[in-house]
Amino acid sequence: MGRRARDRRRQQQQQQRQERGEDGGGGDQAVRAGPGGTGRGGEGRGGGRRRRRADGAGMFQGWAGGYPEIVKENELFERYYRELGIVPDGEWGDFMAALREPLPATLRITGYRSHAREILHCLKEKYFRELQHLEVDGQKIEMPQSLSWYPEELAWHTNLSRKILRKSPQLEKFHQFLVSETECGNISRQEAVSMIPPLLLNVNPHHKILDMCAAPGSKTAQLIEMLHADMNDPFPKGFVIANDVDNKRCYLLVHQAKRLNSPCIMVVNHDASSIPNLQIDVDGRKEVLFYDRILCDVPCSGDGTMRKNIDVWKKWTTQNSLQLHGLQLRIATRGVEQLAEGGRMVYSTCSLNPIENEAVIASLLEKSQGALELADVSSELPGLKRMPGITKWKVMLKDGQWFEEWKDVPSNRQTQIRPTMFPVKDEEKLKAMNLERCLRILPHHQNTGGFFVAVLIKKSPMPWNKSQPKVTSFKGAKMLSFNNVSQLFLESLHDRKHTIIQELQNSDTEQSKKEGVCGPPPSKKMKLFGFKEDPFVFLPEDDPLFLPIQKFYALDPSFPKMNLLTRTQEGKKRQLYMVSKELRNVLLNNSEKMKVINTGIKVWSRNSDGEQFGCAFRLAQEGIYTLYPFIHARIINVCIEDVKILLTQENPFLSKFSSETQKKVKDMATGSIVLKYDPDPAKPDDLQCPIVLCGWQGKTSLRAFVPKNERLHYLRMMGVEVFKAKRKEEESQNKTGEEVQHRLAQTEEGMDVEDKEHDLVTKMEAEIGEKSSHSPVENSAMEVENKIEDLDQSGRNANSHVIQESINTVV
Repeated sequence: MGRRARDRRRQQQQQQRQERGEDGGGGDQAVRAGPGGTGRGGEGRGGGRRRRRADGAGMFQGWAGGYPEIVKENELFERYYRELGIVPDGEWGDFMAALREPLPATLRITGYRSHAREILHCLKEKYFRELQHLEVDGQKIEMPQSLSWYPEELAWHTNLSRKILRKSPQLEKFHQFLVSETECGNISRQEAVSMIPPLLLNVNPHHKILDMCAAPGSKTAQLIEMLHADMNDPFPKGFVIANDVDNKRCYLLVHQAKRLNSPCIMVVNHDASSIPNLQIDVDGRKEVLFYDRILCDVPCSGDGTMRKNIDVWKKWTTQNSLQLHGLQLRIATRGVEQLAEGGRMVYSTCSLNPIENEAVIASLLEKSQGALELADVSSELPGLKRMPGITKWKVMLKDGQWFEEWKDVPSNRQTQIRPTMFPVKDEEKLKAMNLERCLRILPHHQNTGGFFVAVLIKKSPMPWNKSQPKVTSFKGAKMLSFNNVSQLFLESLHDRKHTIIQELQNSDTEQSKKEGVCGPPPSKKMKLFGFKEDPFVFLPEDDPLFLPIQKFYALDPSFPKMNLLTRTQEGKKRQLYMVSKELRNVLLNNSEKMKVINTGIKVWSRNSDGEQFGCAFRLAQEGIYTLYPFIHARIINVCIEDVKILLTQENPFLSKFSSETQKKVKDMATGSIVLKYDPDPAKPDDLQCPIVLCGWQGKTSLRAFVPKNERLHYLRMMGVEVFKAKRKEEESQNKTGEEVQHRLAQTEEGMDVEDKEHDLVTKMEAEIGEKSSHSPVENSAMEVENKIEDLDQSGRNANSHVIQESINTVV
């Protein structure tokens, strides 16, 4: 189609929209859909497509004109749930009224970082106080309230809509705080009911965890936080393997997980219903990896999300649940197969429908033959209002026809309705299942969305997995025990795909493992499902690259150098990443089985001319809290005033710092350094949590290599009013003219590559490799210093004071 034809077609379409009163209807935002246009539960999942909302009542508005208000009525929905009786007597009116109200916004403060309490203090004492007695459009703003059932006041909800937050000048500071802290990973915008499943998993730092349907990643972030409950341990023994079937959403998952800077997270891309069995090396022998904790948050019809995904009102039908039931059962079955004995799996949906909930759990319990039991979690999460699971339900077709038993289903309907959708008829069996131990969250009880949770404990292997195939090592080759070969054909669908030939290792694969290469070289980028990822190449023990690093930073002998990896097999290594020992074990033994999207955190980045400073690699801020316990050289302890200078000036001269800091750096060689702030208990008004920053010492200056939003975060914690700073900086730049702007641009050329990447990252992107496009600028700090020294003294003063003068209001 030619350009003119396309233009004519656009004009015709626009004219048709205007005639229908729908001009400006573009900009619909799709949410992840499963079969039948349904979505996944939890945070931001649900049925249909979303459009930009004009107000909390559900009015749609385009660029001109507007969409008619969606009528929040569905006769079939009301008939179905009235008949099932999931809502207590006398509460139906409240239940329906709550579904028609907009969902309150909720946020969660990440709990594993040592300064979580400081963020909470800042939120309560500053931003929430400013909301008191505030009116927007004539309506008083309700104060945010903490979720009574979430530990340590780390989760809050408010009635402020996104539109009010974005458009109201009175709330601009609060909105900027939320956006910036969310990008830093210190705050997560997450639906309240979505926070429940990770809490009920009871995670400890040593647990091996599988998140089967992880994207977009808010629950995964909670799991990572729990692993790092002890911040004194940079490498907990546990890890999280986060999986999603959608290749594109895996990159959103990576972006979410990378905000927490953990070496214990791996993102993989598989169909959850057939996710492969993994192996690990235990004292020289290969063993199947079983997980201590599994989160099984399955795709669902999403009728518990009607308060935010209002398209569900007009699109809801029982057909969605009937189509999803089989997939949900397969995923849950695959989950319990991989669960360790004594382990715990949480099954959850954002649906209220028993076909997707109790029917799946009952079928799973029945075929487990006593291997599984529902845990009684009634005493956990005190303050959370919940309804027990139901034991009786019926199945309804989309035409309104009911069936109470499988025998009543006509043969022409038996492809839509399956026996596992009906409750167990044997009263003794039904009583032993304890289905009342399931949790159903109703929207009107605590002003939330609808949700379902079941906690399963595995007491013994599943009946079809009683004798697991064991792998024995013979002279470096892997062979299956012949006594267990027949058992392969009794396992699940995925396991039957693996033949004995696929289990044997050829010499090429063995050689790759000896060299620490996980996955083939990136010769062909495109595969049937998404892109082939770059390999994960572990540094060999005698790699000459590591010796200068070890000497320059005086790394402790206990530093796990074998856990260092890069994403390139050939050419110069530009970035060094680090994973935990346990994830290294998983990678080395399963690279041919699983598609790994991302793992590890960046700890060192190459300087373009770093060799002249004694080490070619500088420290990376995202990995500094992992590295710091092992570094014994090039550490400078700074006071809080020094930290403020480092975070508000781009390249401050040494004369700006305290005399103590100047003495410490006087005899230190040029290069990358660690800047450490320790709180002083004698000064309770100062920041009371430690800070570790990556920096660079030049001949005449000292600077911090910290991403923009992380700088703003630390400044807020120290009481610096960064909102006013932004306004003053803009005014200052407008007044100083082109000369100062030009010099600022020169200084910015040497900014850390992470700072520049940060402005380019979108919600669906994440750093996944070492492609050249990810490193547009990587000048060394010395190059920047040389440029600045070429400026005249007055120019330098103007340059170094622009930010300082704009960020000087302390609250």
